[in-house]
Amino acid sequence: MSLQNVELQSRQVMKAYFIGAGIGSLAGAAFLVRHAQVSGRDIVIYEPQPLVGGSLDGALLANRAYSLRGGRMLTTDHYECTWDLLSSIPSLEHPGLSVREETIAFNLENPALSQARLVDRNRFKIDVTHMGFSARDRLELLRLTEASEETLGNSRITDWLSPNFFASNFWYMWQTTFAFQPWHSALELKRYLHRFMNEFPRIETLAGVKRTVYNQYDAIVRPLADWLKQQGVQFVLGTAVIDMMLENEGGRMRVRQLMLDRDGRTANVRLEDDDLVFFQNGSMTDASSLGTMTDPAPHLTKKDSQGWALWERIAKGRSKFGNPSAFNTSIPESYWLSFTVTCRDPRFFDKMEAFSGNRAGTGGLVTFRDSNWLMSVVLYHQPHFAGQPKDVQVFWGYALHPDRVGNFVAKPMSESGGADILNELCGHLNFDREMLETATCIPCRMPYITSMFMPRNLADRPMPVPKNSVNLAFVSQFVEIPHDVVFTVEYSVRAAQMAVYQLMKVDRPVPPVTRHDKSLAVIFATLKKAFG
Repeated sequence: MSLQNVELQSRQVMKAYFIGAGIGSLAGAAFLVRHAQVSGRDIVIYEPQPLVGGSLDGALLANRAYSLRGGRMLTTDHYECTWDLLSSIPSLEHPGLSVREETIAFNLENPALSQARLVDRNRFKIDVTHMGFSARDRLELLRLTEASEETLGNSRITDWLSPNFFASNFWYMWQTTFAFQPWHSALELKRYLHRFMNEFPRIETLAGVKRTVYNQYDAIVRPLADWLKQQGVQFVLGTAVIDMMLENEGGRMRVRQLMLDRDGRTANVRLEDDDLVFFQNGSMTDASSLGTMTDPAPHLTKKDSQGWALWERIAKGRSKFGNPSAFNTSIPESYWLSFTVTCRDPRFFDKMEAFSGNRAGTGGLVTFRDSNWLMSVVLYHQPHFAGQPKDVQVFWGYALHPDRVGNFVAKPMSESGGADILNELCGHLNFDREMLETATCIPCRMPYITSMFMPRNLADRPMPVPKNSVNLAFVSQFVEIPHDVVFTVEYSVRAAQMAVYQLMKVDRPVPPVTRHDKSLAVIFATLKKAFG
C-alpha cells in the first residue's frame, strides 16, 4: 500500500490506525475484528521495520545463522488475555488447531522440570530446594510484598532488602528468570511477587513455564499476522509515524492527523471524527544491535533509532500521556546482552543434556551463579525455527552484567564477539571448545530491554486510554494496568484489549487478572517454601 493511497482512500467508514506492528498492535487489530466487528480493510498498521512482530522476533541471517533477541515465557495459569486472543487464531503447522491448542498440546508432550537451575564455579549443580533466606530476609520480603504501591512509590528494590538477600538462591533464580536488577523498581517486584505467587513454590524447577512450538515470531506472530491479512488488515512496512497533530477540544485531546515518513518521503493522513489511533509508545528492544563472531554488537542509543521520539514529542506538556524520560535515560541500568548460538555439531547439545539431566526443551535456564557476567543459557526444543535443517541446533543465552570482565575472557561481554562468548561459556561448563568450532554465536545488545522495570512514579505511564483522550490509545509495555506485570506478552495484549473495548464500547469483559495471591492454598505453599 503506497503512501499516496493512504492519503486518497475513501472515507466512508471508521478507520483504525496502529503505530508499530508489535504484539500490542497485532492483538488490538484482532480484537477490533473479532469483538468490535470492524472490517479488516479499515485497519492500517504502520511499521518502520521490514518485518512485523516487534520484540517477538526470530530470523535466519545472511550467514545462515539464527538470531533472536529473546523469548517470552508463558504460563497456562496466567496470561488470560493472551490465551483469549490465541484461542481463535489458526495454527500454521497443525490444521484444525488454534495456536492456543497447539501450544497446550506441545507442552503436554514436553513438560518443563529444570534439573540444573543454578551451577557453581566448580560445575556442581546447586541444591535449590531451599531458598537460602535468613530470618531478616523473610521479614523484609514480607514487608515489601505487603507495602502499598503508594508507599513503594519510585523506590528501588535495594531500598527495601538488605545486601545478604541478593546472595540467596531465591534471588539468583528470580532475578535470572525475570531479568530483575537490585536497582530496579520495588513496586514492579511487588507486583511480580503477587502475580506469580503460585510460581514461588516451584521457582527452582520452572515447572509452571510454558513454551511455544517454535520461537515466538514463528509460533505467535506469523499465524496472527497471517490471520489479520486474511481479514484484509493493511500492513504498511518501512513507514514511520513521526508526528501526530492533536487538537484540544475543551480539555479533551483528539488526534487529527498523522505525519508519515518512508525513506525520506513524507505524507499526511487526515483523521475523521470516528477514526482511532493505537500507539505503541516505547519499545524494550529499541536500538538493538547484532554483533558477529569477531565483533561485538554496536553501542546504539535512542538517538540512532529515534524509537522514543514520537512519545517524547506528544507527551511534552501533556502529563496524561506519561513521562518517557523515566524509562529511557539510564542505559547502564536498563540494558543487557543476549546471544543466539547455531550449532552444526550435536556434541554440545548431547553433553549439555547429559550434564543438566534435561532433554532439550524440558529444562529452563541454566544460570552460572559465579559468572562475572551472570550468564544463563537455555536449550530449546528442536527445531526452534520453522524450516530449520535437521542437522542444525539452536540455543540461546543472556547475561545481566555485560560490563564486567569475564571469568575466562579478559574483557567485558559488551566488548566481546561471538567467539569470546563461546569461550566464556565453555569455561564455565569445562567443555571442550572444539565441539563448538563450527558453531556461530550472534551477540545482541539491547540498551532498553528492562527499561520497564526502572523506578517510576504512577503518572509516568499513561493509561491505555488516557482520561483526556478522545481517539488515542496506548498499547505497549509502558502503560498502566493495575495488578499486571510488564515484560510479558500478556501485558501488551491486555493493554490492547482494554483499549479496544473502551474506545469501541465493546460489551464483553476483559478477562480479569487471576489473583493467585488470594488463594489460601497458594499462600500456604508459598509460606512453606519461604520458611522451609
